Amino acid sequence: MSIHVPLLISMSKSGRYIIGIAGGSASGKTSILNDLLSSPWKDSLALVSQDNYYIDRENQFVDENGIINFDLPTAIDNDHFYADVQALERGESITKTEYTFNNDAVKPKEITIHSAPIIIVEGLFIFHFERIKSRMDYKVFVDAESEVRLQRRIDRDLTERGYPESDVRYRWKNHVQPADELYLQPYKAECDLIIDSTESYHRDFLALENHIKALLENEKSISPR
Repeated sequence: MSIHVPLLISMSKSGRYIIGIAGGSASGKTSILNDLLSSPWKDSLALVSQDNYYIDRENQFVDENGIINFDLPTAIDNDHFYADVQALERGESITKTEYTFNNDAVKPKEITIHSAPIIIVEGLFIFHFERIKSRMDYKVFVDAESEVRLQRRIDRDLTERGYPESDVRYRWKNHVQPADELYLQPYKAECDLIIDSTESYHRDFLALENHIKALLENEKSISPR
């Protein structure tokens, strides 16, 4: 069931408005981001994804079976991530190398993100990182049933990343589900909007769209100084 908290529009200290979007693996975050970036307000949005801040594979935590666990806050270069969010708040552009999820068939691109009146910060652990969460004006949690998410991840990782199903299921049980319990679910209740990507996606996404529309119609309150 989706929960909608009354929408309160307030100006951040930087003069820009920051929306945080978090959710578990394969919950539907990418679909929301794609829909936002094809919306009439796309030029007023700056999107920074936590996915592009994974530390080098060699420095990742390895579990007791020798499998790298990417589903930990320590997998992220939080200092760099926070610095880039601050730069966007100041009205600066940032450049980042795309993270390709260790897919050797994909050549990573250099991504330049220009600041905008509304900054979208997306990722698994953005609410767990307190100094990043404290910058947010509005928080969105993307949700879906666990079995739905698992099947999505199997389909995605097999097609896009070349991972065998056995690997996906191992990581799901030993990495993804524990991360959900520790680093995602505790923050769900404090979010302003919960988007259910299976039961009520269009209605919930419309609530997010209406919030962004209201912000831009009240542009003076979020204009950079």
